[in-house]
Amino acid sequence: MASPCQILAILVFSTFVFSSLSSATYPPRRPFKKIYAFGDSYTDTGNTRTATGPIIFNYVSNPPYGVTYFHHSTNRYSDGRIVIDFVAEALSLPFLPPYVNHTADTSHGVNFAVAGATAVKHSFFVKNNLTLNLVPQSLQTQLNWFNKLLESKESKEDLDDALIWVGEIGANDYSCSVGSHFPRKTIQHLGINSHTRFLRAVLNKGAKYIVVQGLPPMGCITYSFMISSPDDRDDLGCVASMNKQVSTHNAELQAKLNILREEFPKSVIVYADFYNAHLTVLKNAKKYGFKELFKACCGYGGRMYNFDFFNSCGSPSSSSCDNPSQYINWDGAHLTEAVYKVMADSFLNGTDCHPPFNYLLNKKLQSG
Repeated sequence: MASPCQILAILVFSTFVFSSLSSATYPPRRPFKKIYAFGDSYTDTGNTRTATGPIIFNYVSNPPYGVTYFHHSTNRYSDGRIVIDFVAEALSLPFLPPYVNHTADTSHGVNFAVAGATAVKHSFFVKNNLTLNLVPQSLQTQLNWFNKLLESKESKEDLDDALIWVGEIGANDYSCSVGSHFPRKTIQHLGINSHTRFLRAVLNKGAKYIVVQGLPPMGCITYSFMISSPDDRDDLGCVASMNKQVSTHNAELQAKLNILREEFPKSVIVYADFYNAHLTVLKNAKKYGFKELFKACCGYGGRMYNFDFFNSCGSPSSSSCDNPSQYINWDGAHLTEAVYKVMADSFLNGTDCHPPFNYLLNKKLQSG
């Protein structure tokens, strides 16, 4: 049972976290000493750059990437901060350095996420000639990097004070298989199994606090409209078939998380509902100040979507809007800082984490 002092600390810290994304006040005590992050371009803070990233979005090192907050490119696929940055800020930790930056200070964590990464091993896609817009790294690569770091610097005790944040992973597996002979159900099965093996491996290493993001509604991302029939739309105007597939994928992922919770009862495993967090933004766009739901802020072509696969954001022919905070989509595949801030708040303080993120915090503070 928690002592009166521990209970007071929990209440105080919870209040601070609830307001940290909307004020400059941060918790007086860090619940975690570090964060380890994994995923793809939605979480990558610099493991790829223009020369190494996905072919279609191959200008991430160029302006206007990073224009809103950093005022220069940091190889994040947005105009500014992304979800993991807001998570770090809310927990009074510095932004996570990318793993490939070998001179960075890693005392507060490392980001292993790679833009273009898949859940399934890269060799599967090579074998089946499905490598368009992919990078060689997969979730297995990130696990190998993590293991290498643990062997060289960390200890099991360090994982007791670490938050493991697994950003969305698996969208690239679906994207690169569009038009192939592989059924989406096969890709889903392979991806979920790879994802589950990864999580089990991290838990076996001693991880105690894990947040796992589901996939976003891919049918609401700008590029999806370019590769789908105009008749394939849902009530929000998104690509219905894609969102149906994502819903099925996320349901299976949550079922696997329930199994892992039974296998590792001493660990706290939280599901971050990226799908519904994004839909909430779409349904309440005016409330959050968004005027453009599907049109890319940075891209080429203007018109309805301002997106062209061969003239992506950062390329010489592209241009950017003057007000990214009014757009949901940044470059046709990724979101603006304004959206990521809303989503981070919904994960940390809202109803889009299951169990709530505050439950995880309370468990950590109770453990001392």
